[in-house]
Amino acid sequence: MSDSLRDQLLGLGFKAPAPQPKKPPRDRQPGAKPPRSAEQRRPPGKRPPARAEAPGGGRRGGRGRDEIDLAKAYAIRAQKEKEERIEAERRRQEEARQRREARARLATLLQGRALNAEEADIARHFEYGGKIKRIYVTADQLTALNAGELGVVQLNGRYLLVEAAVLAEAEAVFAPAVALKVDPAASAADDPYADPRYQVPDDLVW
Repeated sequence: MSDSLRDQLLGLGFKAPAPQPKKPPRDRQPGAKPPRSAEQRRPPGKRPPARAEAPGGGRRGGRGRDEIDLAKAYAIRAQKEKEERIEAERRRQEEARQRREARARLATLLQGRALNAEEADIARHFEYGGKIKRIYVTADQLTALNAGELGVVQLNGRYLLVEAAVLAEAEAVFAPAVALKVDPAASAADDPYADPRYQVPDDLVW
């Protein structure tokens, strides 16, 4: 409507139509509350579901710190035990090697120096290795043996009668091979088999 026509209508008593207000958007009517969030729509007293976590507070599928530390401790102990076994085996092999070498030197030392006599018929008993052993000697050898002038050395399962000086050398080479070393100052109770009147029957089973 032009201004001139509007003026003419107003002059005739017509009222101009009031301007229409703009309509609000369809998704939000006048006075309507704003949409609520998911948290606000949740019924009262109901808590949101907890997020799943792995034991120990880590991420799902991960291992806790305590579990990792325990695994490391087991690994360290296993490694230490392995090293100890290796070291024990090394020492065992080293000791076996030293014993073989000592026996070889002892055999060389005693070569041709044993005093065992074929005519010896007196059994001289003695304790060695936790068992009662014996060596046959003559009467003179028995006297010298009990006086500490002679001694007995074990070599390859045999018992060899040797002089005291040779016995000392054998002891220096391989002490475990010394089977009988008499101390003449010791009492008879320390070596009851030194008494020539005391003899163990040959057929006695020990």
